[in-house]
Amino acid sequence: MKFASAVAAILFWSSACWGQSEAQAPASEKQQSTYQEIWKFAEWHNNEQNSVLQNLLFSGRFQYEYAALDADQGSHDEWNVRRLRLGAKSKLFRTFTLHGEVELNPQEADPLYVRITDLYLQWSRSGRFALTFGKHGVPFTMDGSTSSKELLTIDRSNLSNNIWFPQEYIPGVSIAGELSDWVYRAGVYSAGEANREFGEFNGSVFSLAAIGYDFAKSLGVNEALLAGNYVYQNPHPKNTFTRQLQHIVSVNFKFDTDQWGVRADVSAASGYLGQSDLWGVMAMPFVHVTDKLQFVGRYTFIQSDDPNGVLLAKYENRVVPDRGDRYSELYVGANYYFYGHKLKLQSGVQFGEMDDSANDGGAYSGVSWTTGLRVSW
Repeated sequence: MKFASAVAAILFWSSACWGQSEAQAPASEKQQSTYQEIWKFAEWHNNEQNSVLQNLLFSGRFQYEYAALDADQGSHDEWNVRRLRLGAKSKLFRTFTLHGEVELNPQEADPLYVRITDLYLQWSRSGRFALTFGKHGVPFTMDGSTSSKELLTIDRSNLSNNIWFPQEYIPGVSIAGELSDWVYRAGVYSAGEANREFGEFNGSVFSLAAIGYDFAKSLGVNEALLAGNYVYQNPHPKNTFTRQLQHIVSVNFKFDTDQWGVRADVSAASGYLGQSDLWGVMAMPFVHVTDKLQFVGRYTFIQSDDPNGVLLAKYENRVVPDRGDRYSELYVGANYYFYGHKLKLQSGVQFGEMDDSANDGGAYSGVSWTTGLRVSW
């Protein structure tokens, strides 16, 4: 019954969005200007003539969702403030960017303050080279290199949940930039014991190297970026900013036209301290039905060499907290963009299955539905 209700709700919501986009198409420019006026309140200061402070912007995101899950092993549903982050970003002396944000949890009285996410200083004269120092994102794997503001599915795939580092914001120093159609990134980060700020620096370090090439110009499309990522982590028992993975290799592809696109990921990792080696694939096709309505599908597969090497995703883990060794997932969903990624509704149904060769509590088979509002500045 929950599954039927979920599908019916998505179809109804998608149809309503379709009808709304058609009916309101003549007023789209007026709507756009209205959103622009609202989002201008996030611009606290803007003066390119000022030699010290060129701009000061409010930054953050608010993500609220409802999830319902029905599995052979049990059921679960909840309303959840998935992310609430508030901060500011400023441009200084025309070459520096100072950005800080904190994550809050208004559903819990204690603690309201969860952690510092971003707190970094970046130097750059152009898009060709940027040097960043402080606590900032570590982008690798397809979904791991995509901000939660801009995900096409309502949440990251279970491939990224297992192979990427979900803490996401980690102290370190990195360089990144674009040279013609090439993109690159390299960095060294602290992998030590995590806390709500910068960690204890009592573990080891890891490094990231990434390079990609965008074939968009030669193919005449919006984007066709093929990228490779490699992470090496020095094993240490106190590395809790990260997963217990020593070597990670990830190859990603992003392809987008005005009508449709696809994103893909092939990743593998070697584990340490009891974590099994892993490998996985993800494919995510999508279709732009109108300039506001988008349909998305996703298939994910991840497997560990040894038993109990694979974690379940966030809401599945509420029902089955134990691990398995072979996970597959099919996701179908829809997105409605009121103001691009800055204001959108997302909804998706996820069919997931976990095999557990050890037969010690990690088996899972179920369907979940998650729908939510995403707002960002």
